[in-house]
Amino acid sequence: MKFAIQINSSPYQSSHAETAYQFVRTALTMGHEVVRIFFYQEGVFHAFRYASPPADEESLVARWSALAQEFNLDLVVCISAAQRRGLLEANEAARLGKLDNDVADGFRIAGLGQWVEAILLADRYIEF
Repeated sequence: MKFAIQINSSPYQSSHAETAYQFVRTALTMGHEVVRIFFYQEGVFHAFRYASPPADEESLVARWSALAQEFNLDLVVCISAAQRRGLLEANEAARLGKLDNDVADGFRIAGLGQWVEAILLADRYIEF
């Protein structure tokens, strides 16, 4: 089965983020395909390169990056939601006169068109 996953909650706001991560990991290890994971609204906080949780907590940002590398996942962050929250990739940062690339490894910024495409390619759409 092919899944399109949308994540709207921040990494540490609720258990939704952990549930999403565990669902994706389990689906992939069971042989299912994840067409794309789209981080929207507060979900864009999953993609902040410099997120630094306390030492006794795991970094969901790092876990998503590792999972993307392991399974060649397409982690897409909504450009509008990212810009509203100060998450900029290198080209957009330069255009705005900013100095940094804040996007964590494995993530990329794109528009809602990428999300619509994922929904069309998937058998199931799941939102967390």
